[in-house]
Amino acid sequence: MSETEAANASTDWPPNIQAVFKRMAPASRYLGLEIIAADKAARTVEVAFNAGPELCNMWGGIQGGMVAAMLDDVMALAVGLDLEWGQISPTLELKVSMLAPARPGRILGYGRVIKRGASVGFIEGELKDESGALLATASSTATFVTLKKKEKKD
Repeated sequence: MSETEAANASTDWPPNIQAVFKRMAPASRYLGLEIIAADKAARTVEVAFNAGPELCNMWGGIQGGMVAAMLDDVMALAVGLDLEWGQISPTLELKVSMLAPARPGRILGYGRVIKRGASVGFIEGELKDESGALLATASSTATFVTLKKKEKKD
């Protein structure tokens, strides 16, 4: 196990971040998700997306749906910081503003919880290029769901 893998496997991470290290969602892997930091007390996350040319439209920019998916990922990670094992936070609503073309390469994502209630959370996210230029912003509403354990069949 490499030093990075050992750090990622640490139990110091909140459960939702541990789950990503344990088994990343195929969509997040496709987007090139890399978790940089998570602050459970502040309810913030910082990630990077290593965006390849497969995410691009025919003009060489990252397709808008892929940008929205990146923002959805970063906001889900932020709102999920309070969740326990077996809970998820499905997105109820997502608004994205594209401010500049996103290009292949390293894209930095930031997510923060604005307000969290018992059953609904309000989150904001943004994407920047490596020079710090703001590419896109988003706001989202998520709900909280506890998954039921599968019953064993005899």
